[in-house]
Amino acid sequence: MRTSTFFAVPALALGGLALTASPAMADSHDDSWSVQTSLEELNSSGTTGEVMIDIHGQEATVTMNVTGAAEEFMDGPFPHAQHIHIGAQGLCPGPDADTDGDGVVSTPEGHHFYGDIGTSLTTEGDTSPDSGLAIDRFPGGSEYSYERTFELSDDTLTAVEEGTAVVVVHGVDPDLMPEEAAQKQSELDPELPLAATLPAACGTLSASQMEEMPDGGADTGAPVQADNGMNLALGGGALALAALGGAWAVRRHTARA
Repeated sequence: MRTSTFFAVPALALGGLALTASPAMADSHDDSWSVQTSLEELNSSGTTGEVMIDIHGQEATVTMNVTGAAEEFMDGPFPHAQHIHIGAQGLCPGPDADTDGDGVVSTPEGHHFYGDIGTSLTTEGDTSPDSGLAIDRFPGGSEYSYERTFELSDDTLTAVEEGTAVVVVHGVDPDLMPEEAAQKQSELDPELPLAATLPAACGTLSASQMEEMPDGGADTGAPVQADNGMNLALGGGALALAALGGAWAVRRHTARA
């Protein structure tokens, strides 16, 4: 018989991640050019999407449409941390990255492939890796659209030019995970459910073939307030997320008879 259990979570910590990308068409930071990617699901999340980044010198306009993401926690939309990751192989991990055999690729298992946070794709304010924890400044819900213009750091811009920058969206519905994995706590912090720290979708950034973003997606979900009292580092990237009142509930995957 299945029973549903809710666990209070004081903070959500994610390390840096990364994926593959083909070389971008830019000879210098003064060029105007574009890169794009299709986000493909990780960990059977059902999350997919499209990303386009228009770059003019150091300035970037990032446009995203995301669908099929985890929908909600308790009374609010599930917040989805999203980043441009740099500094590793530029590869999306495959199932064989699941070294412990629990049916999912955790953040530590995938870090070797997708590296550290280069840019936090927040809805407002700071976009540095320091804002990887800003849960009240990320989109939320099962479908959302995102558009923002800001300056890229030198490290992120160089990674985009070299084809080693990727976009990753986080957060997986525990009901979509294998039972063994859904019952686990995060390897980043034993107080966290594994579902909260799993990568949900990723895509390589490559020279754009699109003239504009396709229609789709929905408005950004309502923000969830954050308590930024905990940071966990992994490979130089750190992300600590918290919900309203310093605790938010993660529904644990339940076992059917």
